Amino acid sequence: MIIKEEGLLGLWAGAAPTVMRNGTNQAAMFTAKNAFDVLLWKKHEGDGKTLQPWQSMVSGFLAGTAGPICTGPFDVVKTRLMAQARTGSEVKYKGMFHAIRTIFAEEGLLALWRGLLPRLMRIPPGQAIVWAVSDQVTGFYERRYMNTAQI
Repeated sequence: MIIKEEGLLGLWAGAAPTVMRNGTNQAAMFTAKNAFDVLLWKKHEGDGKTLQPWQSMVSGFLAGTAGPICTGPFDVVKTRLMAQARTGSEVKYKGMFHAIRTIFAEEGLLALWRGLLPRLMRIPPGQAIVWAVSDQVTGFYERRYMNTAQI
């Protein structure tokens, strides 16, 4: 149906903002997690310390807020590009940058962060769990194998 109505390129509607969103999200989240570990717990990468699960959850939760805040505009644009209806051969948004400019001009700056609250209700709690498990597994591995490795 998409190919029939929009052509083969219709299958990739919203691909550019999705890539931008995911890359920015990961960069923001990993940077924030590392920063919160240092600021809150004095935990530095490679220092041999393992955070308590609750500490990892706090850092992970806070880091989980960074991604959606940084990537809100890409998420809005992705959704708009994917959901827009074609009227003949015309579309409202011609691409990622055109969509950002159009949304800003017609709806204002804050429109680029529409839907942020539901994302903040979903992502940070999940990241709290992910980081609690990840830090414990990493700590186990480092205690088990890194201290006895021959250099």
